[in-house]
Amino acid sequence: MTPLPHDRYCDEIAHQVGLLRAVVTSGADLSATVPTCPDWSLEQLVRHTGGALRWVELMVRTRARAEVPEDRVPSGEGPKDVGALDAWLDETGEMLVAALREAGPDAPVWSWAGLPTSGFWARRMTHELTVHRADAALAAGHPYEVAADIAADAVDEWLQIVEFAQRTVPDDAAGELRGPGRSIHLHAADGTWGTVVELTEDVIVWRHGHEKATVALRGPLTAVLLAFYRRLPLDSPELEILGDRELLEFWLERATFG
Repeated sequence: MTPLPHDRYCDEIAHQVGLLRAVVTSGADLSATVPTCPDWSLEQLVRHTGGALRWVELMVRTRARAEVPEDRVPSGEGPKDVGALDAWLDETGEMLVAALREAGPDAPVWSWAGLPTSGFWARRMTHELTVHRADAALAAGHPYEVAADIAADAVDEWLQIVEFAQRTVPDDAAGELRGPGRSIHLHAADGTWGTVVELTEDVIVWRHGHEKATVALRGPLTAVLLAFYRRLPLDSPELEILGDRELLEFWLERATFG
């Protein structure tokens, strides 16, 4: 599916960094375990996210034609003090957005998904932030919501990554998502958005719309996004599953990303 405009991603990166900073400065316990990433504390999650943004900023700014080792990224891990961590995140977001805006969407930059452009990284970092900000909000007990166009695009991007893995990484778990006659319908409860994913003998195919499927996942769009990224349990009261729940669980176990 067609990505969003490059400037939309840049705007959203700045917005999501601001929301992540609000979690950091809210008085949340930075040593608390992140329920959706139990190997990390909230502080480690924030440092990981900021470090990823700085890594991408360096590659975009230098137009890297090969992967840059993460240990070459200046200040890649971030400080621990709350005030310094907030300032570091602020600077990180500004640096990345400036580099992406200066590059535009078509500058050649190495990537791991067959799309070696700065535009790939603008989209990828938007959704890296979207999902990890959800992790941070859940750890801090904060409410979480995301704009409809960003949520829908996050699903599209994930499906494209699953397709890429099926085509190019033979041992990836996504390869098990093959076989005809099975489909998943993702459905916003208000009817404004829907996507149908078909499992085939080759690679997945998907399209926007509403159709009968083997299993349907229905709820508010943000909730559907979080469930699809395994950030929200399928038993959550805001979600409804119609049809073959085992197929949906099979998908989630083999297509996890982010």
